[in-house]
Amino acid sequence: MLRVLVADDEPLITAGIRTVLESAGDIEVVATAADGSAAVLAALEHRPDVALLDISMPVLDGLGALDELRRRLPATRTVVLTSYGTEPNVLRALQHGAAGFVLKHCAPDELVRAVRAAHTGDAYLSPEVTRLVLGMVAPAAGRRREAAERLSALSPREKEIAALVAEGLSNADIGRRVHMSETTIKTYVSRVLAKLGCANRVEVALLVRDGG
Repeated sequence: MLRVLVADDEPLITAGIRTVLESAGDIEVVATAADGSAAVLAALEHRPDVALLDISMPVLDGLGALDELRRRLPATRTVVLTSYGTEPNVLRALQHGAAGFVLKHCAPDELVRAVRAAHTGDAYLSPEVTRLVLGMVAPAAGRRREAAERLSALSPREKEIAALVAEGLSNADIGRRVHMSETTIKTYVSRVLAKLGCANRVEVALLVRDGG
């Protein structure tokens, strides 16, 4: 079973997330928390595979909890739950190593996919979140040049895969687009991350955007 911690200060949302995740059959919600500090303590006790953190929580917000979990439980992957809109904190979460971003109004199966993807190291990004992040960052000329230089290390096929990652597509979706297996795409994505020196798929998306 995939063990998950859910942290949100709205009990109804927490209950709904638990229901959605546990209905998947292979996911167990081992703990819940109503604030970021409680989330960190629960994570230290239960050692979840994935922590699903709302950004806006009392005592310690989701980003503070993310920082603590990265420092104290680096093996626990973190997915940030966010509302749609201008969300500058999403960029900070990216910089601090969030494994994925999910919108609160997403479909239930998307939430399940995001948690599973984070667990396997193949972070999930809602297409809307990818567009949100990219829309928040206007690349400077120097950053455009640097991005272009880094992207030049990729083969044509790797550049194609990187561009599709930047669209917010999952490995399965990319595989269908280019007529390759999901396993093959996962290998390509891992290679792209390594060559570009990116920690996650959002960083690849930002680099592709910066490089034009």
